[in-house]
Amino acid sequence: MTPQPLEPRILVFLCTWCSYRAADEIGKARHPYPAAIRIVRVPCSGRVDPQWVFMALEKGADGVLIIGCPQGNCHYGNGNVHALKRFILLDKFLYELGIDSARVHLDWAASGDGEKLLAVFKDMVQVIRAMDPLVHLE
Repeated sequence: MTPQPLEPRILVFLCTWCSYRAADEIGKARHPYPAAIRIVRVPCSGRVDPQWVFMALEKGADGVLIIGCPQGNCHYGNGNVHALKRFILLDKFLYELGIDSARVHLDWAASGDGEKLLAVFKDMVQVIRAMDPLVHLE
């Protein structure tokens, strides 16, 4: 009997106005999403502090997704622009720390993009499963 690979733990930050509503759409359609996904609802993707991402990885998450409103469709005007700027800096820090940048992903989903969001969840699970486990330093 071959051992089953451990299910990865992926923390997902969803903005209230678009991507969280897309996740609701997944639920209303009764489409199951991967058990690896753990959702945190935030007011805006631009509010996701890079420290939260590092803390998630430090405390046992194998990957982190940040999903915001599509460009030009942010409830707060330019929160998703701030998210993109923070993500670019975060990517540089991950590189400096020797952490594969594929562990952290930024994407966009409108409120009606449930199918797209589900695909992003499934893709991230596959990416993380293909990687060596992250050594967690606590």
